[in-house]
Amino acid sequence: MDPRAILPHRYPFLLIDTIDDVDAGKRAHGTKVVTGSEWLAIGVSDVVTLRAMPHLLIVEALAQLSAAVMQGLLDGGEGVIGYFMGMNNARFRGEAVPGDVLSLSVELRQFRRGICKTHGVATVDGRQVVRVDITSILRPATA
Repeated sequence: MDPRAILPHRYPFLLIDTIDDVDAGKRAHGTKVVTGSEWLAIGVSDVVTLRAMPHLLIVEALAQLSAAVMQGLLDGGEGVIGYFMGMNNARFRGEAVPGDVLSLSVELRQFRRGICKTHGVATVDGRQVVRVDITSILRPATA
C-alpha cells in the first residue's frame, strides 16, 4: 500500500517508503530505507558527513504508520484525521545509518473515545532500534 494514499505527508516529511501489511484496527508493518541523500542524514558542517537517522524521526515514522492501523476505527472514517499527542516508554537502543532498512511494526493497544494508543517497534536486521508507546487522537477534518 502506498502511504501517500492515507497520509497527507509528502517529501521531505513522509518517513515511510511502503506499508507492507495492514490488519485494520489491529496492526501494520512497513519499511523505510535510510539513504545518505536524505536531508536527515547530511551533516551541517563544511564537510558532508553521513549520520544516523535521529531516533525521534524513527518515532515519527512509527506514528505515521499508526495511521494505517487507525483506518476504520471510527464510523464514517472518511474525513478523519489522526493527531500525534504523545509518547511513553520510549527506548532507543541502536542506530539506523544510511544503507539500513528499517522494519516498522505498529500494534493497536487501546481505542476509546477517539483516543488511540499504539505500540511501535523499529528494527534493523532483527536488532531493535526504537520501541515506543504512541498516543494519538482522532478528530473530524475541518473544511
